[in-house]
Amino acid sequence: MKYGFTLPGRGPMASPERLGTIARRGEDLGFDCLLTGDHILVPKNISSPYPYTEGGEFPGSDSGESMEQITLLSYIAGQTSKIRLVTSVLIVPHRNPLIAAKSLATLDVLSGGRLVVGVGVGWMREEFQALGLPPFEERGAVTDEYIRAFKTLWTEDNPSFEGKYVSFDDISFLPKPVQKPHPPVWVGGESRPALRRTAELGNGWYPLGSNPTFPMGTPEQLRGGLERLAQYAARFGRDPSEIETIYRTHQFELTGSPGGPDRLPFVGDADQIAGDIRSYQDMGVTTMIWDFLRQTNDFDTMLGRMEEFATKVWSKV
Repeated sequence: MKYGFTLPGRGPMASPERLGTIARRGEDLGFDCLLTGDHILVPKNISSPYPYTEGGEFPGSDSGESMEQITLLSYIAGQTSKIRLVTSVLIVPHRNPLIAAKSLATLDVLSGGRLVVGVGVGWMREEFQALGLPPFEERGAVTDEYIRAFKTLWTEDNPSFEGKYVSFDDISFLPKPVQKPHPPVWVGGESRPALRRTAELGNGWYPLGSNPTFPMGTPEQLRGGLERLAQYAARFGRDPSEIETIYRTHQFELTGSPGGPDRLPFVGDADQIAGDIRSYQDMGVTTMIWDFLRQTNDFDTMLGRMEEFATKVWSKV
């Protein structure tokens, strides 16, 4: 099992000094990857429901702050040497695909092949409108086409592409990414379209446990998702075992005594949490992402929980 954690893109923890400290500390503790989110801008009035809270409230709406994702990961690449850098997730329709593919390839080169491209379709209609993007209702089709364009640009010596939303030919696209054939693509989302996109275009499926519309918060719910993914994989002639499963949760509470029978996953003493991790590993989960940011806004508390998990739970898995 590999482990990752989310990195702040706004608020008091998102200063250069603290971002560097969190990233280096995670690397020193042995975390495999770090992840950060993606918003180009935050509209002042948002009616679109955020998928990962019960009431649909977007946690970043109050501050209106959001660092640009690829720039932030480029900064972190220079602060670290081993930990993988994950776009979590890149809202694919937000950027011209040639510019995005070039930025991502450059980041892979400069980091020595540490990039993972997490992708998503986006959820905020108001942000799409402010950016002047293709219609919000077509974001799934745009995402699929742009991912195909990325792969063409990253892998072909003389890349050309003819699509509805992007077309190019007679170009050079260098440098190519360090990773071959290209950086891993993790498809975020819990819906059936996300599962289909994973089976067709992804190297990994990246669900979050906190989506109330498509719940994945228990092992049973995730198992159902994996069964649906296997069905989609069969349609595309793929072996489901070749698709990595990355599971993200904001639940982590290490207690001094065992939790009762009604405890939530990843809440309890070290033995119980280690047992929870083993149960997900047995289902085929290969990487677990801990969203410590959803638990605290305090810098020292976050570092403490990262260390607590790494030193008290890992050895028991």
